[in-house]
Amino acid sequence: MIEFTLNGRPVTLDVDPAMPLLWAIREQAALTGTKFGCGIGACGACMVHLDGAPVRSCVLTTGSVAGRSVTTIEGLAPADGLHPVQAAWIEHQVPQCGYCQSGLIMAVAALLAENPAPTDEEMEAAVSNICRCGTYVRVRRAIRAIAPSPEPSNG
Repeated sequence: MIEFTLNGRPVTLDVDPAMPLLWAIREQAALTGTKFGCGIGACGACMVHLDGAPVRSCVLTTGSVAGRSVTTIEGLAPADGLHPVQAAWIEHQVPQCGYCQSGLIMAVAALLAENPAPTDEEMEAAVSNICRCGTYVRVRRAIRAIAPSPEPSNG
């Protein structure tokens, strides 16, 4: 039995501690917003937050999250609305096929929680998700809509 907090609620899952967190979330907790992409932690489609930090759930064991807090795309927004990143995604029509978008949204939400005014280089470093539709320009446009550019330094 693995106990952790999932989207603000305590859960107990009867799974092998070696099971990737992605499969525990999708198959045991029935939350299918987190997607399987590459299975090796490269693409980011499976991105969730672990204690607020972005992690790729396909390469993280369920046993390693015992006693910790996991947030999926289903738990990102308040119950009565959208997270600002989700609203920006809709406003700027970021998704094309949409498959990787929950992972991208989770990566951007974590970035902006840590750094509310990232530079373009900081965005590229923090959001390394792969989108086969190539929505990167729209992603950057949505981020800039909610995160102002950092002030230029005078030095």
